[in-house]
Amino acid sequence: MDRQGTARRIALFALALAPLCASPALALDARIRGQLEKLTPEERLEQRCDMEAMDRIGGGKGGFRPDKVIAYAFGDPKLDGTTFKTKGAVFRSRGEWYRLSYKCEASDDRLEVNAFKYRIGEQVPHEDWAAHYLYD
Repeated sequence: MDRQGTARRIALFALALAPLCASPALALDARIRGQLEKLTPEERLEQRCDMEAMDRIGGGKGGFRPDKVIAYAFGDPKLDGTTFKTKGAVFRSRGEWYRLSYKCEASDDRLEVNAFKYRIGEQVPHEDWAAHYLYD
């Protein structure tokens, strides 16, 4: 599958999971686990790490309520086995987008996160949204 097709598939999957993952404490219930298992290992790792990012940011002190993470908005992520790193991610909270970088280390099946570090960056100006395919 080409990059655009893969991105579209991941975006549709993320939209389907968003209502399930928007809670303050993310637990992988059987339904989420089943959906993740349908993905390739690489897609599963990205989605699982994006969910972890939403959970950590939402539970942090910044008052953010993330409802979407895009790992590749400002640059391509790096994948090395069960480690996923991105400096070009963004997340949406209360209708605004914010820069994000994170490093996520997962289990061999890519369903459990073993280590996670992140840094929230600046708010993305509205005039930059279209160039990075960001939306309300």
